[in-house]
Amino acid sequence: MPLVAQLAALLAAAIHVWFFVLESVLFGRPGVAARFGLRTEAQIAAVRPMAFNQGFYNLFLAIGIAAGIALLAAGSDEAGRAVVLFSCACMVGAGVILLATSRQFFQASLVQALPPLVAILTTLLVR
Repeated sequence: MPLVAQLAALLAAAIHVWFFVLESVLFGRPGVAARFGLRTEAQIAAVRPMAFNQGFYNLFLAIGIAAGIALLAAGSDEAGRAVVLFSCACMVGAGVILLATSRQFFQASLVQALPPLVAILTTLLVR
């Protein structure tokens, strides 16, 4: 797997760890909830369980990339590449769904999907 692809995948993992922190750790803070369009305590309380779950989904994808990179470092090239690409594909898919939900999420979908897409394309196109 090319180094550029690994670095893009690691950037995607770092972004998704940040999403985990926002959604599962800091979500109840008014400034954080406002990023998600929530203004009242009732709105925050209603969405908190879903955000908590979604944050862990993001963390697990990041862990998948870390595990795949670890496999690559250990010499398991095919397994490592498969795990990294699967995790990246899930991230890209989630970014596409986010954009399909509403065009107002265009920037957020780029942040979510562009680094893993770079990792995938670089892996497939650079030998």
